[in-house]
Parts: sequence; structure tokens; C-alpha cells
Amino acid sequence: MDSADQSPPIAPRENYIREAHGESTQDPWFWLRNREDPRVLEYLRAENDWTDFSTSHLNDLCGSLFSEIKSRVNEEDQSVPVPKDHWEYLVRTGTGLQYPLHIRRSRDQPESEKVLLDENELAKDEGYFAIGDLSVSPDHRRLAYTVDTEGNEEYKLTVLDIESGQEIDAGIDGLSYGLVWANDSTNLFLVKTDDAHRPNRVLRHAVGTASSKDVVVFQEDDEKFWVGISGTRSESFVVIGSESKMSSEYWLIDANLPETEPRLVEPRREGHEYRISHQGDRFLILTNEQAVDFRLMEAPTQALSAENWTEVIPHREGVRLEDVDVFETFIVVSERRDGVPALRVIDYLSDVEFEIDFPEPVYEAGSNANAEFRTRKYRYSYTSMVTPPSIYEIDIDTRVQSLLKQQQVLGGVDLSLYESERSWASSPDGTQIPISLVWRKDVIEWPAPTVLYGYGAYELGIPASFSSARLSLLDRGVIFAIAHVRGGGELGRKWYEDGRLEKKQNTFSDFGACRDHLVASGWSDSKRIVARGGSAGGLLMGVIVNQRPEAFAGVIAEVPFVDNVNTMLDPTIPLTITEYEEWGNPQELESFQVMSEYGPYENVVDADHPAILVTAGLNDPRVQYWEPAKWVAKLRSVASNGRPLLLRTEIESGHGGPSGRYDAWEEEAFVLAVILDFLTCADSSYSAGESSYNQEH
Repeated sequence: MDSADQSPPIAPRENYIREAHGESTQDPWFWLRNREDPRVLEYLRAENDWTDFSTSHLNDLCGSLFSEIKSRVNEEDQSVPVPKDHWEYLVRTGTGLQYPLHIRRSRDQPESEKVLLDENELAKDEGYFAIGDLSVSPDHRRLAYTVDTEGNEEYKLTVLDIESGQEIDAGIDGLSYGLVWANDSTNLFLVKTDDAHRPNRVLRHAVGTASSKDVVVFQEDDEKFWVGISGTRSESFVVIGSESKMSSEYWLIDANLPETEPRLVEPRREGHEYRISHQGDRFLILTNEQAVDFRLMEAPTQALSAENWTEVIPHREGVRLEDVDVFETFIVVSERRDGVPALRVIDYLSDVEFEIDFPEPVYEAGSNANAEFRTRKYRYSYTSMVTPPSIYEIDIDTRVQSLLKQQQVLGGVDLSLYESERSWASSPDGTQIPISLVWRKDVIEWPAPTVLYGYGAYELGIPASFSSARLSLLDRGVIFAIAHVRGGGELGRKWYEDGRLEKKQNTFSDFGACRDHLVASGWSDSKRIVARGGSAGGLLMGVIVNQRPEAFAGVIAEVPFVDNVNTMLDPTIPLTITEYEEWGNPQELESFQVMSEYGPYENVVDADHPAILVTAGLNDPRVQYWEPAKWVAKLRSVASNGRPLLLRTEIESGHGGPSGRYDAWEEEAFVLAVILDFLTCADSSYSAGESSYNQEH
């Protein structure tokens, strides 16, 4: 940006009126939706230039933070090998390489390695690169994988002959996630998307034949539902799932007879969710039928409808039954109690049941890569806010737990200096909201500058897990806190239900209550708190900017869902209809009124806004780029306090940001630098381009 032009870009206003439920609403930045209009890209690039100029004083800090993040990572690393039949499969990274290599070796001769796929080679001419699925055929002779080079989560298929490395099939595009082989190692099941980016049908493709011969084996015409596929660990069935936010239905294909018609398990019913796993002559079924937090049932393989289900684990209110891992002679049940996971082993060989022990009171744990069905060992992952990601294996017979790998944290980091705790805030309605906190003991000064992270949607719990990049904040005396607000899944299904649809305001009130609790309890400096959230958590950020502008020194809103009313009013936008059960359908007056009451773009006001950084992805299929762009344009039209209002759009990527690991580290370093700047600028006026961060602070 020319130094003479030191003012932010102003998006032109154009007359556009939205009509809904008898109301006429001006939307002068509606034109930003037209990505074919050359002014759109021009405006987004101008915003990027303004952000670069406004944060130029942070360049040295960004470089230091990137170096710190990189220095803690073992760049020459590899995953724990995953055994499957006579082979072991692993992933390896190398110094200077943005992407991993996929490796196979013989279990008998581990030194005889073969590179199955070098993602760096595939990505060398691409601005963005991401593998969607990667699957080796049952006979271990073929490798199928899908690639996205736009960031729009639309994938293209390639199949290689592993021995020769030759491409034997390619070109099918418009694919979603899901790639399952039949046991003949020839037929491949794929998921295709419709014009609205909804995964809506399953294809059977014979490798090496023209795509015109592909067979549609399942098609979902209800636009609230989306389709996915998987294979049972027993390798007996291909599973087709069709799910909405609140209902599910499954179909089975015999993996040995791929050309047979799918067999329905249990027909969909409004509000009924279930999942299935195969074990011998039975299926295990997780269901919410008469069980808000789910229970576990079983049914004979040949008689799977609900009238044949019998109970294995009863419902216990407040104990969320999340998943079941099924092996030939045992199962592992994943539960969540008081926001903390538990792994319960039920061993049918010895007829005993036990829980896996964990060393800390607050942590995250779950199943890891377990490819083999006939095994007496189980791999699981473990982490906490002070314990790096770790992979363990437990022997079911002896109950001996072995640490297979823990993420290295290099750079002379002493992990004993960091401490974590859980606290509880009281929301306005009296609900107790858990908060996970972590800090560095020898540098913290109370009350401390704070980053408060929030999400609160889709029944997704934010894990109390480790981040080596986060250490750069903690080392500078910043406390990091996660507000486990309603709408997430931390405290059971009711926790989710109480934070969606007409109860969505609870999510925002909970977040504000967590902020106030941290201040009142002496954890946080009231003038130095930055809020951070992305996607649905970006909606949360947008709401607090409107509802609690005085409460935060800064807000980081990453790919934020902030134009929610307009997006949900338009069923032609990808994924809109499938989201009705999460947010409501604003075509209905009551939902429209609820969403309009909190919608960030709808409720922008002239207030003393905090400093704000907003990110977007031009090819994002989940939150369209124009949502953050319109929100920033509207905020800028009323902002008058001189605090930063910054928009940064990734032109070549989508919802997840840059695809390469070094690029991702640089992006995180930038965000961390902005956070530190916002924390330091809290008590002072802000001048674009002027340095205000003192590393000695």
C-alpha cells in the first residue's frame, strides 16, 4: 500500500432490499456475493493490503513467533506405524517439506520401505493442496486417493498401482469425503455432491472402467440429509449413512458382493439418531431412542430392524455415550462425564469390564488408528493442556499400557512450568459453565492478559488439548482459556439442545459469563482480554462484538458465520438446507425473528468496538467469503474509535486456511502477533503502521 494512502478501503454501497416476512431491509453490500464481479476481488485484495499495512509493525514479531513455533516441532518426524495384514503403514514429514509422505513397509522387514504417495510432488504446482481420502485396496495392490486443489472441499479421484506406481484410474471429480473398497479390490464406492455442494449419492465405480459405467447405488433426495460411506472394521460390509442434524438412516452392502442392492437397517424417523458397528453375528447400535444421552443396543446381523434391538448398555442421563469401537473379541465404549472422556473396555473373551486409567483430572482421550479387527490390543490417543498428544496401546489381556509416541516439543521447553485447571462460571440463568485454563507459572502476573476461546455449536466439544504454538502466548504471560459454552457437546445432549435454535442466546450469554467470572475471580485483567473463535465460533465472536463490545480488548473472528440470516434465507447457497435443524429455517417467522435478534450482520451498531481481526477464504464452501466481507464493510461504516478493523482473505484456500504446514504456522504466527498487539494496545490509542508491542512486556 502506498504510504500516502493510509486509510482503509471502503466498500461501495449499492441499493438492494431484502424482503422477508413483510419486512424490507437494506443490504447495501449484497453485491459482494457476486464473485464474477471484478470489483469483489479488487476489494478483498485492498482489504488484504490494508491489513498488511496496518500490521507492518508486527513483521519482526511475526518472524519471531514463526521461528518459535517451528523450533518446537521435530520437522523430521513420522507417525506410529499402523499394522494391517502383512504390512505397516505410516506417514513421514521432512525438513522443509510442506506435506507428508505416505509410506508402507513389510512387518517382517521394516527396513524395506516404499513411498506410496509424496504429497509434496503432487502439490508442487498448486496454490492449495489437500488430500481428502486415501485408501489401500484389501489386496494391498492399489492405492486410491482424492485431492482438492481449490480449498472448496470438492475432490478428484486417482488410483495407482502400488508396485509400478502407475496411474490406472483418474478423473472422477465432484467427490465428497468417503472412499471404500469392496473386497474384490476392484469396485470402489464414492460419494458425489450435487449443485448445492451436498453429498447426496453413492457411486460404485469399477477401477479402470469409464465413469459413464458407474452405478448410483444410493441417492438422497431430501435436502436436509447428506450422505457418507464407511467400511466396517470386520471388512464384511460397506456402510451407507444418510443423516440430517437430528435424524439418521443406514444401509448395508455385503463387501464380498458389491453389486448387490443396499439393505436398510432401520428407516429414518424424525429425531431418531443411530450408528452401527459390526461384530460377528450381530451389530451394535448406538441410539437415542428413549435415551437423550444415547444407549447401546444389539441386533442379529440378519434381523437389524428396531424391533429386534436388545439393550447392552442402558441410558444414564448426563453420561453421553459418544462412540463404540468394535473388535472381534472386545469393544471399547467412549463416554463423556462432566465434560471429561472415559474409555470403557468390555472384553467378551474373559467376560470382564474395565476402564482405562488416565493420570490427569482434565484431559482428552479417544480412539487412535486401529486397522485390525482380530487383535487383543487397542490404541488410543491422550492429551491435556499441559501434555502433548500421545499415542498409547493397551494389552486387553494384561491391561498393560504402553506409550508408543508422544509429540516432541523441542527448543528447550520445560513442560513442568505450565499449569492447567478447570474453573466454573455461572451463566445468568444459573447454569454452571466449565472453563479450561492453562498458563506458565513462572511468568504469570495476576490478573493476567487473557485469550478466551469459544465455539458452541453442532454438539462439538472443544477439547482441553495441548498446543505447542500456544506456548508462545503462555511464555509471554498470557493465560489461555476455553469457554465450554452451551451448544457444544461437553456436558451431554442437553448441553447441545440448550444452545441451539430458539435457545441460541445461551451460547452468547455463557461466553460473556465466562469472561466476567475470570475477571471477578482474579484470573484475568478486565482491560486485556481477547476473544477468539472460528466458523460457528465466529458467529459467537460477531454476537459479542454487538452485545458486549466493552468487554474485550480485541476479537479474532476466523471464517465467521456472521451473515447468518441472509445465508439461511437462501436455499441455493451450499449447505443451507442441511443447517436448518441447527440454526432454524428463517423462512418460518418464529425462526426468522430469533435469528434476527442475534445475527451479527443484522445488529451492527455504532458502539465502542474492540479491535477486530477477521479472516476469510475465497473458496470456502462452509462460510462463504462474502459473510466476513459484508460484516467488515458494515462495521467500518459505523466504526469511529480508531481501533483496528482488519480483514484478511486467503485468495487460494477455503475454510481451513492455508494447506501447507509451514504456511499454516506462518498464519498462526500472524494471528498470535495480532493477539499480543491487541492485548498491549488495550489502554492506548492505535495508529496503523506504528509499533505498539514491546516483547519485554
